[in-house]
Amino acid sequence: MPRWKALPDELDPQVREFATQLRRLVDRSGLSVAALSDRTGYSRTSWERYLGGRLLAPKGAVVALAEVTGSNPVHLTTMWELAERAWSRSEQRHDMTMEAIRISQARAALGEFGAPPSASTTAAGTGTAAGAGADTGGGGGAGTGSGGKASRRAAGAVAMPGIAGPAGVSPTIPPQPTAPDANRREGTGSRGPAAPRGGPAAPGGGKRRLTMFLAGIVGMVVVIAAVLFLTGNDDGGKKNQGTASASPSAGTGTDLPAGVKCAGAGCTGKDAEAMGCSGDLVTTAKTATVGATTLEVRYSRTCGAAWGRITGAARGDSVRITAGTTTERGDITATGDTIAYTPMVAVKDATGAKACATLASGRTGCTT
Repeated sequence: MPRWKALPDELDPQVREFATQLRRLVDRSGLSVAALSDRTGYSRTSWERYLGGRLLAPKGAVVALAEVTGSNPVHLTTMWELAERAWSRSEQRHDMTMEAIRISQARAALGEFGAPPSASTTAAGTGTAAGAGADTGGGGGAGTGSGGKASRRAAGAVAMPGIAGPAGVSPTIPPQPTAPDANRREGTGSRGPAAPRGGPAAPGGGKRRLTMFLAGIVGMVVVIAAVLFLTGNDDGGKKNQGTASASPSAGTGTDLPAGVKCAGAGCTGKDAEAMGCSGDLVTTAKTATVGATTLEVRYSRTCGAAWGRITGAARGDSVRITAGTTTERGDITATGDTIAYTPMVAVKDATGAKACATLASGRTGCTT
């Protein structure tokens, strides 16, 4: 039975290539997903999603994987950047499609309240109203025959269908001037006063504007909901550590970047990964070799803290970090583990911390 399930067919080629490369690195290292979770600080569920192509691994997880497997982090992060762009493009196309579907559904639902009146109905209703206004204007020719027709033309009673004018009044076609000799041919003496331009409002105009207004509101709500849904997703899948704190330590008095939960003295004794001080925020300040083990002082300027790390170690090996009078220690207690970290200690800069390793064989060594 193969170790990995097939990647989803709809994956972008760049994302598919990146996920395949991650699987190769894990296979080559011989690590299980559980061991990979322990050594990188990202949860087992998150790694299953990353390696299954269901979620793009964050940059911090990629760097951690490169360190654990002994790969070149520069090449791996280059492939990650290409995959991240392709993933963003795919999400945008998906969001636009879902938004269009929701707006169509909203418009269809709003259509149940009643369709807007047709153009013929609007024109007929407006013409009738305007004609009535002309007949009530008084004058010798307002009663019957061609005189009534001329009065209705003068009143400009033919409405432009489908266009709403100011204050709910439908705009009308301007009256066509009638020549004096035409009046004489039609036998009209004098015409009554013309009806005011711009007749009564076309029936149904208010309902149509209400429908359009409600459709606009529904569309705005859909867009806002989509934005909130996207920004609320889990962007890192970091493993929840027992020493993590929900908020920055009291008394730091600084504005910390997103995800960073402590600074200075508030970080002492706490796990760097859980407090958001690792990943892109950490550098290796000092290094030394003790036997086959690599000893490092890891330093985060943002958090104002340092911690010790040993790699290539074995069960029974330990590492400690000292800054002033404060010392923290980490041990390898499980068979098969090769990496151990200490909790953090507060430092002003990396020169104020010193890491030491004690191997199970009795050999010791420290950074300068």
